Amino acid sequence: MSQPVIVTAVFHFRPESRDVVLAALRPAIAGVHDERGCELYAIHEAADGSLVMIEKWGSVELLDAHGSSPAVAALVAEIGEHLTAPVDVTRLTAIPMGTPAKGTL
Repeated sequence: MSQPVIVTAVFHFRPESRDVVLAALRPAIAGVHDERGCELYAIHEAADGSLVMIEKWGSVELLDAHGSSPAVAALVAEIGEHLTAPVDVTRLTAIPMGTPAKGTL
């Protein structure tokens, strides 16, 4: 297995769809929290109104499995028509600096 992977996923949606998107995220997040390898899966709101998912996965292989999970498929099906752009997903690799507790996610 590879080292942990950090991911950001940015959701841009129509302003009037905010409540629908949040409602769809609730069960998706609960389902993902039970997935093997999920160490962090937390949604945040940015100043521009977009939603940013910050994720941490135990390995690339486990993240790849998440991409085809039922929770992700259901979420995409439910919010697709509300998005104004494709979800912007970025995979990150840690560059540890400082203390172990504060220098990595």
